[in-house]
Amino acid sequence: MNLHIVTLTVYSLGLMALGLWIARRVRGAADFFVAGRQLGPGLIFSTMLAANIGAGSTVGATGIAYSHGTSAWWWVGSAAFGSLVLAFVVGPSLRRVAAANNLKTIGDYLEFRYSRAVRGTLSTLLWFGSIAILAGQLIAIGTILQAVAGLPFALGCGIGGAVIVVYFAAGGLLTSAWVNAVQLAVKLAGFAIATPLALAGAGGWAAIASVQSPDPSYWSFWRSGPPGIMYLAVLGPAFFLSPGLLQKTFGARDDRAVRMGVGLNALGLFLYAAVPALLGVVARARFPDLVDEKLALPMLLIQGLPPLVGAFGLAAVFSAEISAADAGLFMLTTSLSQDLYKRFVNPDASDARVLLIARWTTFVCGLLAVALAI
Repeated sequence: MNLHIVTLTVYSLGLMALGLWIARRVRGAADFFVAGRQLGPGLIFSTMLAANIGAGSTVGATGIAYSHGTSAWWWVGSAAFGSLVLAFVVGPSLRRVAAANNLKTIGDYLEFRYSRAVRGTLSTLLWFGSIAILAGQLIAIGTILQAVAGLPFALGCGIGGAVIVVYFAAGGLLTSAWVNAVQLAVKLAGFAIATPLALAGAGGWAAIASVQSPDPSYWSFWRSGPPGIMYLAVLGPAFFLSPGLLQKTFGARDDRAVRMGVGLNALGLFLYAAVPALLGVVARARFPDLVDEKLALPMLLIQGLPPLVGAFGLAAVFSAEISAADAGLFMLTTSLSQDLYKRFVNPDASDARVLLIARWTTFVCGLLAVALAI
């Protein structure tokens, strides 16, 4: 058993154990759906930033930088701009409405604002969209574990799905928020260690500056075409309109928690955006002939770093992908249990019954997503 697999196994067991331990504080559906509306700025910050640094912001953004250069910053940078709108415009007002009217989900808000029919229609559409997103994140997990740790693709998808399902089924947003805090710490530490070592291994700034690319705009940060500043218009709005992110603000204890937590998340994204951009350029310097840009980050973890650092880097990437995936599972579970089951199938369901359905729904949706991914 190699170092990467040992590290991944210990880390996965730790995340599941933490989720089960935090779950002791879950007393009802409100704790599961909105964490009892008690999340402060710190946990809002960590759960938001953890959700926003996923497969696209690690493997995907590094691959874009490998092919197109420094303008890949805008992939994550656009999320930062969108998060500012969520922090200071959309989030606080939506949280106030949710708290004043005991709204637990985006579906609750849609019915409050529009109608029961709108709630049912959009909740169903969101469910189908969310299962596709979750399956996509599991595919990314399976791919990175196959490339770096040598695990079979299907097993990698299954490991990712199992970890997410166990800790999320235990306590929903409450456990997810705390587990996300650990995942975020691992991500930030992993990339903070790996990035300078990868740069040094490539020969430092002098070697990076001499990178050659068939793309004439490789070093153009402000390029307007794809990938570049146009991401601001294409991707930015998703980060203040995404149901999964909006619903996390329902768990904040007050407007200040939203403004500070989501605002700090935006700051974190502004800073982190430079990491995949730099790693992609480093990968271009080290491995100029890759046939697939998505192999840029895996190759750095395997061949561009010392084994122990590479294993820690794998844990960071794994953290990124499962924390983004649990946001998709969050939407799946709440859409089925609260928006569809509670509202349309069994309106008289007790709080305990809804909580039970939410937990079982987590397992069913997780299994379905793994099946779709494989």
